[in-house]
Amino acid sequence: MMLNQTVIFFLLWVIIALVVEITLAGKITVSDIHEQKIEQRLNQLNKPAVKSIHSPDGDIIDCVWIYHQPAFDHPLLKNHTIQMRPKSDSTRDKTGGNKTDIIHQLWRTKGECPKNTIPIRRRTRDDLLRSDSIKTHGRKNPPTISPTTYHLPDDQTEVHEHASVYLDYGEYHGSKSRISIWRPDVNMTEFSLAQTWVVGGDWDTVLNTVESGWQILHSMYGDNNTRLFAFWTSDSYGDNSCYNLDCPGFVQVNKDIALGAALNTISTYNGNQYDFLLTIEKEQDTGLWWLKFDTHLVGYWPSFLVPKLADSARMIAWGGEIVYDASGQNEHTLTQMGSGHFAEEGFKKAAYINNIEYIDKSNHPIKPFPQNLEASVTRPECYNLKVGSSRRWGTYIFYGGPGRNPQCL
Repeated sequence: MMLNQTVIFFLLWVIIALVVEITLAGKITVSDIHEQKIEQRLNQLNKPAVKSIHSPDGDIIDCVWIYHQPAFDHPLLKNHTIQMRPKSDSTRDKTGGNKTDIIHQLWRTKGECPKNTIPIRRRTRDDLLRSDSIKTHGRKNPPTISPTTYHLPDDQTEVHEHASVYLDYGEYHGSKSRISIWRPDVNMTEFSLAQTWVVGGDWDTVLNTVESGWQILHSMYGDNNTRLFAFWTSDSYGDNSCYNLDCPGFVQVNKDIALGAALNTISTYNGNQYDFLLTIEKEQDTGLWWLKFDTHLVGYWPSFLVPKLADSARMIAWGGEIVYDASGQNEHTLTQMGSGHFAEEGFKKAAYINNIEYIDKSNHPIKPFPQNLEASVTRPECYNLKVGSSRRWGTYIFYGGPGRNPQCL
C-alpha cells in the first residue's frame, strides 16, 4: 500500500513538473514573439546611419542618407524625387520678433550631420515598451482639435483641454506664428504642448490635419524635455496618423533639424524669453505642405497623405493643449500648460504665441484681427487665454495655466 502511494505521489510530481514546464515554455514563446515584433519595428524605424551623434540628454541622432529616410518606405514615394525647397518660396520671415535669439537643438552641441543626410532620433526598445502597443507607437491620442468646435467620441476616456484660438470655415493655405518655448511640469502619463493646427474635413466625415510645435510627452520620448514635433493624420487620428518620421509620409530635407529632438533654449519665469517662428504653407504648384522652423525648411507633407487638404485648409488654430486620463480620477491633473501660469500674468510670465498670421489662397500672409479669432478654452479656471494686438507683436495670445488649483479641482 505504501509503495502504491509513493508511486502515485511520484507520478503526481511528474505531472505537475510537466505542466509547469509547458506553462513556462508557453510564456517564453509569447515573450519571444513580442521581442521579435519589437526588433522588427525598430528595424523599420531606425535606418542605417552614416554617422551617429550622442546628445547630452541621452538621445542618439542618426545621420541617414536623405533617400534612405522612412518616407521612401511609402509605396507612393518609391520613385519620388525630393524637392529641396519650394519652387516659389513665399515663406520669408516678415513677422519681426527677436532675431538675436538663435534657437538650437540640444544634439547640435555635439556635432552635425553631413551633406545629403538628415538627422533622425533613434528609437529604442524602451520607447516602444512605453507605448500602449507596438502597433500604436508614434500615433497621437485622439482628438486634439478643440472640443468646442468638434464633438468628442463617446468612448473618449482621455480628457483633452485647450486654450487656443482658431479661424474656421475658410480657405487657408497655411499659418505663421512665433511660439514661445517653455518646459511646464507634466505628469508622466500625460502631455502638454503648444502648436499650430492646419485642418481639413471634419469629424462627421473624416478629419485631415498637419500640425507642428513643441511638446512634452514622456510616453514617447522617456523624459520631460521640450521637443520640436510634426504630426499628420488622414483619418481623424486613426491608423493613418504619424508623429515626426515614425512612419512613411513626411519628407525631410534639412540636415540641421531633428524632429522629436529636444530644444536647448527654454524661457524662464521673469527671465529670458525664447521663441521660434513656425510656418506651415501649401505650395500652389505642387500641393506640398511645407514645414519651416525659423529660417530652416524642414520638409513637407505630400498632398496625397492628407487629401482633405489637397485644395486648402478649412481651419487654422493656434494654442496650447494638455491631455490626461480622467478614468477613476476625482481631481484635476497637475499637468501645466504653457509656462504653468495664467494668461493675465503677461510677458515673461505667461506663454505666448505672437505675430499670428494665416496664409490666403494667393499665398499672402494676413494678420487676422483679434475680434475675428474664435477662442476655445475648455476650463478657464484651469488654463486660460488672452487675445491682443500690438504694433510689434501683431495679433497675439497669452495662454496657459497650472492645472489643479483651488478653483480647478
